[in-house]
Amino acid sequence: MELVGTAKKKTTKGTTMSGAQAVLECLMAEGVETIFGYPGGAIMPIYDELYKVQDKLEHILTRHEQGATHAAQGYARVCDKPAVVFATSGPGATNLITGLADAMIDSTPMVCVTGQVGSHLLGSDAFQETDIISISTPVTKWNYQITKAEEIAEVFAKAFYIAHSGRPGPVLIDITKDAQFAELDFSYEKCTQVRSYKPKPKIDATQIQAAANLINAAKKPLIIFGQGIILGEAEQELIQLVEKSGIPAAWTILGLSAMPTDHPLNVGMLGMHGNYAPNIKTNECDVLIAIGMRFDDRVTGNLDYYAKQAKVIHFEIDPAEVSKNVTADIAVLGDAKESLTQLLPLIKENTHTDWHNSFKELDKKEYEKVIEGDLHPSKPGLTMGEVIKEINNITDGDAIIVTDVGQHQMIACRYAKFQKTRSNITSAGLGTMGFALPAAMGAKRGAMDRAVIAIAGDGGYQMTIQELGTIFQNKLAVKIVVLNNDFLGMVRQWQQLFFDKRYASTEMVNPDFVTIAKGYFIEAERVTERKNLADAVKRMLDFDGPYFLEVKVEKEDNVFPMIPTGASISDIRLE
Repeated sequence: MELVGTAKKKTTKGTTMSGAQAVLECLMAEGVETIFGYPGGAIMPIYDELYKVQDKLEHILTRHEQGATHAAQGYARVCDKPAVVFATSGPGATNLITGLADAMIDSTPMVCVTGQVGSHLLGSDAFQETDIISISTPVTKWNYQITKAEEIAEVFAKAFYIAHSGRPGPVLIDITKDAQFAELDFSYEKCTQVRSYKPKPKIDATQIQAAANLINAAKKPLIIFGQGIILGEAEQELIQLVEKSGIPAAWTILGLSAMPTDHPLNVGMLGMHGNYAPNIKTNECDVLIAIGMRFDDRVTGNLDYYAKQAKVIHFEIDPAEVSKNVTADIAVLGDAKESLTQLLPLIKENTHTDWHNSFKELDKKEYEKVIEGDLHPSKPGLTMGEVIKEINNITDGDAIIVTDVGQHQMIACRYAKFQKTRSNITSAGLGTMGFALPAAMGAKRGAMDRAVIAIAGDGGYQMTIQELGTIFQNKLAVKIVVLNNDFLGMVRQWQQLFFDKRYASTEMVNPDFVTIAKGYFIEAERVTERKNLADAVKRMLDFDGPYFLEVKVEKEDNVFPMIPTGASISDIRLE
């Protein structure tokens, strides 16, 4: 996309200042309050100006640049606005890549600002010079290198607009050191349009009518919804559609919390470790209504056998996702809230009682085979499921749950209860171990009035464990739960089921997590017996400040249901 051709709304008047000061003025004009970052030589002029406006812009010093990106993701996901990250050149910039890739695939708005060597040194292999523009291009929605101070205002305005409009995503701005020092006549105008960039497709009324006709004629319809509902703020429209039509609705893990988990028409999670009924019924429905989801392979299983009997209606804001994996019979391009608002008056009231009751029969089977054992185990060792159950008992679905990646993630998504939207924060598309702890920091900073609980495994937790220092220094009352099975649990489960129990490089020899947490001046305890679990969870949630709880769980417990890799969703296993 070109830098020129931008329509703008004027917000500030012109004045002379340095490029570094202009960067901060841009952020304040965009309503930024918090920055996550790590300083270094190439971005030092910006940090020097930041020192002067500490009363206006809060900076949270993370312990690693990757931690800053994940914290920004957590903040953006709960606040519904772009989060900002600062990093220096070279390794500081390259340490952002995992977070950028995670934000890109999970559609999280983020503006990353990296310092760069002086423009006269570009391409010379100067100290801490890397071509971060080329490196980050595949994992950003847009990026740009500023070499002249005069470019700053227009580039930042465009960056914020692109990051948050349409299907959100991360952008990166690289600024040479001389551009930070140089002076400019600064004025700021918010961007409202970019040439060649159409973030919201115009809704086709004929497609809306065609979708309504198909839905009204369906005998066994199924709604599957994703994060597009949350990003489009279409939660109420979704609930109205479900209640008016009587259609059961299932969710992807990024769609979780868009609809209360206890809603009678919420039939559970799709995908590899999702609920039995929605997976089986996907291959029995006659009309499949996908809203704000992209048919990820973890949801579909083997595409050769996915919903071949169904007519597919796809509501989607990103044209690139339509018929990419699953061919849509009817495609409704546009913002989810606007599309559903137009659809609702055309939908006939219905109940689909018999169809919905067929889900309940499968639910009973899953409860007997899986859920009863997860939540009310007879085995001596603690299960991950009963930990989530105890958290539900106290939070009553009101907490923000931030999960890492692995068995605990699937268990938490299966069993955590949610009453409010934007309450489930996880790394879905990229599956980034180490996500939970820093993302929970950002989520807490963005929602100081809500309980924020990070749930991690012993493996992923150690990838970003240093962020305990950030939590302590900034007095962020994050509650941290590590479900410790002394294994890389998800990999071990696959090794058990598909590699004849050859546990290659998955058993962990772990440190004393409680002592480490206390070394960061964080209250901590360990639970090893069932009789102590409920009281420990209550102590954690009642404590006024950050708290660490390690729960020793069964070493070789597995997560079911499970769809084996390459199998059809109809081949989902309960044991």
